[in-house]
Amino acid sequence: MQFKHPEILYFLFLLLIPILVHLFQLRRFKKEYFTNVQFLKELSLQTRKSSQIKKWLLLATRLLILTALIFAFAQPFFEAKDSKAVTNETYIVVDNSFSMQAQGQKGPLLKRVLEDLQQHIPENQNFSLITSSENYWNTDIKSVQKEIQNLNYSSSEFSLNQVLSQIKSKKTPYQKDVIIISDFVNADANALEKIDKEFNTFLVPVKAEKKNNISIDSVFIKETTDKFYEIGFQLTNYDLEKAEIPLGIYNENKLIAKSVVKFDTNKKVAFFTLPKQAFNGYASIEDNGLTYDNELFFSISEPKKINVLSIGSLDKSKFLSKIYNVNEFNYSNVELNALNYNLLEKQEVIILNELSEIPQALQTTLTDFAKKDGSVIVIPSSGTNTEELNNWLKHIGTIRFSKVENAKKLITKISFSHPLYKNVFEKNVTNFQFPSVNQYFQMSTTSAPVLKFEDETPFLTAIGKVYVFSAALNKENSNFQNSPLIVPTFYNMAQNTNRSGISAMHIGVENPLTIDAQLQKDEILKVRQSTSADAIEFVPSQQISNNKVQMTFDNAPEIAGNYGVFQNEKILQNISFNYPRTESNLDNPITDLSKYKVENTIESIIDTLQTDRTNNEIWKWFAILTLLFLITELFIQKFVK
Repeated sequence: MQFKHPEILYFLFLLLIPILVHLFQLRRFKKEYFTNVQFLKELSLQTRKSSQIKKWLLLATRLLILTALIFAFAQPFFEAKDSKAVTNETYIVVDNSFSMQAQGQKGPLLKRVLEDLQQHIPENQNFSLITSSENYWNTDIKSVQKEIQNLNYSSSEFSLNQVLSQIKSKKTPYQKDVIIISDFVNADANALEKIDKEFNTFLVPVKAEKKNNISIDSVFIKETTDKFYEIGFQLTNYDLEKAEIPLGIYNENKLIAKSVVKFDTNKKVAFFTLPKQAFNGYASIEDNGLTYDNELFFSISEPKKINVLSIGSLDKSKFLSKIYNVNEFNYSNVELNALNYNLLEKQEVIILNELSEIPQALQTTLTDFAKKDGSVIVIPSSGTNTEELNNWLKHIGTIRFSKVENAKKLITKISFSHPLYKNVFEKNVTNFQFPSVNQYFQMSTTSAPVLKFEDETPFLTAIGKVYVFSAALNKENSNFQNSPLIVPTFYNMAQNTNRSGISAMHIGVENPLTIDAQLQKDEILKVRQSTSADAIEFVPSQQISNNKVQMTFDNAPEIAGNYGVFQNEKILQNISFNYPRTESNLDNPITDLSKYKVENTIESIIDTLQTDRTNNEIWKWFAILTLLFLITELFIQKFVK
């Protein structure tokens, strides 16, 4: 037992006062003479004996009253079990990613977590609240109550590494209590293992009652005719059971098409035929799972022809003129010695088709062209000057040509996840007729190849929008022109300029977009959701070159929807943004948390910390004892004779 005010214990010397009073309080008995004293003598002995007992009892109670009173003022206590952690700072981490929309026992997971925080955090408790989107440092529950009530879901994926780095960056002389509340869906198990051991970390895993969910993931144009688009929508069913859901297409908020999607497997592609005209709307489904992935916003601009320039021999470029048809492309071919450099800045795609040399002036122009989001396709010839080619490629990325190999090789490996082939194949094909080459360059790169030879060496590599082949494609050297891969490969290289087709970008991903616009000095383009005065508006990062503007989007906007690119009040192009589908699979949480301190509720953690760190004060018991002894003294005075 310890005392807050041990100096008051010196007052225990006051106990001498009642003792001294008791010892020196002498009563002299007066003698009375009676004729017969036998009976009175017996009575006198009894009275004197009872009087002595009463005095001793009163002395004891008074000593106890004074002792209990002094102890009460000294405020005795038993030290807390974890008294050294009383000064710890509290950091509460709340996962507000979209997976927290899932239903728990008492409603949506995030809503329930926020209610628990408001109910169980003491008003005098200082803490810091960290979420995927907002941070509130060194605050209390009253100060952030409104913000907690209005906390929305974040489009950013919950990152333990990022959150813990923020906490670690806060320099303080005190230890840190970290409480992490999450469903731990798609969480990085390695991040948990890297938690600073100096942190006193508690995990509160919240679980969804139902993990079934259906998401609409992506949209693409499968086929284009003179008057119609055939649009495909990729959907995923994360439930093991078969399901049927309605899928509706809305243009400018008006329903224009509807169908029922039946899932036989977990992946499904639904197709719609839409008029070949500008589109600005979304596709929508209804399911009993998460709601954030039930809408996919997309825009289709008025069809514009893409400018494609091939530099090289006309005979070797005939296959390109068949791919880049006049309905969708402005295709032209020019010999290197007849090249007009002023034409290059007007192109979206430039193809170096089996050039034996690349002049320095062309290298400089191509480097600037690539930096301004232009697409460059490099097809080497057997006599290509690799020194000149490597000299240019070092400004683009880590691609390097070395010696020529005269050996036949099959092209057998396809990167089906690469944007060039995304949605081209319904499944990963492995049994088609492999194209081959008779001669090729050894090529080294740190980028993942798009197409590979049978020995895993690269045949086609991409760095951004620069595509480099390692072999000539003329018919004498390769039968690639006869392969089914030739059309989607070159067609999508040109379509990947984002100059036409569908706009359905993901928030939080660096999305480059090039727009034709003539801007005055200090003039900029703005992006806003609508023309109303209170609409969401922001200015993306933009780079201006001649009559083109390249914009880059990262974390803006924060809300998915249809937007427009505006020059003053004139709309130049419709674009759309969507939330990433990284949180759609609810059946992928971290399950093994046995290495960590795990609690079921925030209430139990707060109670445990308070119990372990709060001294057990017992001065009230001494105050109660004081009253009991006073009452005891009154009883002795009244009833003891």
